Amino acid sequence: MDNSDGARSALIVGAGIAGLTTACALARRGWLVEVIETGAEGAAAGWGLSLTGPSLRALDGLGLADQCLATGYGMSVITNVDANGVANPIELPRLIGQDRPAMAGIARPELHRILRTEALRLGARIHYGLSVSHLDHGDGQARAELTDATVRTVDLLVGADGIRSVVRDLIGRPTPIRYHGQMVWRALVPRPDWATSIHTFVGTGHQTGVVPISPSQAYVFLTENEVRPDVLPDADLAPRMGDLLAPFSGRVAEIRPQVARSDSVIRRPVQTAFVDTSWSDGTSIVIGDAAHAPSPQMASGAALAIEDGLVLAQELDRCQDTRKALEAFMDRRRERCAVLVKTSVAIAGLEQEQRHRDSYPLIEACHQRMALPA
Repeated sequence: MDNSDGARSALIVGAGIAGLTTACALARRGWLVEVIETGAEGAAAGWGLSLTGPSLRALDGLGLADQCLATGYGMSVITNVDANGVANPIELPRLIGQDRPAMAGIARPELHRILRTEALRLGARIHYGLSVSHLDHGDGQARAELTDATVRTVDLLVGADGIRSVVRDLIGRPTPIRYHGQMVWRALVPRPDWATSIHTFVGTGHQTGVVPISPSQAYVFLTENEVRPDVLPDADLAPRMGDLLAPFSGRVAEIRPQVARSDSVIRRPVQTAFVDTSWSDGTSIVIGDAAHAPSPQMASGAALAIEDGLVLAQELDRCQDTRKALEAFMDRRRERCAVLVKTSVAIAGLEQEQRHRDSYPLIEACHQRMALPA
């Protein structure tokens, strides 16, 4: 990378939410940024996600919150409906002003588009079909050999390459990935008129819900309990999800036919990971799911990833010594991320024990904690 003007250089491995946010945050501060992604361009996994208040606050710091709100669907309440049909609403804190929503649902490809467009506008370079195969460091820099046999020598290497991170292994931080006995289903459907916020519904054995992601679209999720993490043929997904929704009545029964006909259904295992040791070797660091992957129950994995990118750039701005800046970043992030991962695991356990009412206070308390500054 050409840094003849004295600008610091960064190589980011992974063009997901954490990687692209970091690219935007560093490029805004004058860094020379290159992003490599093993997947194909435009291959964002999943249909939608929730941008909680901390997500929007961090995106607002990058000037992108309003774009996400305009593209997605703003809301401020999570309504949990128990097995008796009793609604338990949770009012979420509005972190970017009382005149703006507390959170937003958004199509995952749209969020990726917004982040990618901004990163490119700021001068970052993004390459697809490429990863890192070997890492060395010396003289305060990281030397990365890439899978196309080229080499990059940079001031900072960021591993934002997900729960199965290659970078995490290359810097000697092997971390177990835990499966929690649940599979999460998501189906893209037209948004029901009543779905003006997130709704969850408890059934006998499983839990489902609806998350609006635009004025016209929503996704239905279903958490399947006590199941092995197998793989089903794509043709079986929609009808099987429809079968799992059959015991539910009321509003879930209304949308069940749309789910059973949907051509956009995915099924993923509920897994978590947390790097208990240092996330850095001095010139390389792992962030996002590569360092701290929660289960989806708190809908805050994106929040942690987006915050990571912004906070990392802030600490590197404060301190020219990369090692010290990375240590300061970990000091700010470790406890916050650990609490969210542990809370998400606790909620997954309560769901499997059918103790949904006990999970609601945990969810609300964790959202309040996440509302504190990152």
